[in-house]
Amino acid sequence: MTLSAARPAPFRHASFRRLAPLAALALASTLAGCKSGGGELVVDDSVGVTALRSPCPVVEIPEMTGDITLMSAPGRTDAGAIDVTASITNLRSTCDDAKGQTQLRTEATFDVYARRTDTRGARRVVLPYFSAVMRGGNVVIAKRLGTVTLDFADGQERAQGQGRAASTVDRAEATLPANVRKLLTKKRRAGEADAATDPLAMPEVRTALAKASFELVVGFQLTDAQLGYNATR
Repeated sequence: MTLSAARPAPFRHASFRRLAPLAALALASTLAGCKSGGGELVVDDSVGVTALRSPCPVVEIPEMTGDITLMSAPGRTDAGAIDVTASITNLRSTCDDAKGQTQLRTEATFDVYARRTDTRGARRVVLPYFSAVMRGGNVVIAKRLGTVTLDFADGQERAQGQGRAASTVDRAEATLPANVRKLLTKKRRAGEADAATDPLAMPEVRTALAKASFELVVGFQLTDAQLGYNATR
């Protein structure tokens, strides 16, 4: 699995406090942003097998990474020191998982809306962001850094930019093994020995579901101070 032209790079681990629960989320739904030409099973902890599951990655913005605040003075975090604020929004993705494709290519775009407090003069602000492929909710497969450029005209308070992300995942690795699909789709009748057995409680099934679940995540590449500000504001 790779991000387009990407080299894996280390994460600031604190920026991804929410990524572990993504594995559980992926078990419930991996349909977002995909053009499904087949798919696999969608599994829900409460109701079992419900629909088709696309092998395409879920595309998300991890918690606390969708906003960034630039301060006018180092060390200050009060409202009077806020220089520029920006947010990632309108995250959109496409993924073609038609049968016969050995590689699943996901393309994502997003908008960045920014606001500055001092509108005097024209100004350019460049904000860093990351895109990464996660497996099982907590394993970084690949990471890429990029930037979004925002141009404020003289007297203008707001500016807008756009960013892009892409990933490629091997279809075989995002596909549930045949024995796991058989366990999940097996019909159970009342009175039979395994009627009350929840296949999702089986360690081998949960492991296989996590292993086959991928996410393409996008967010601002925050400093420790910026992440701390987001966590406490």
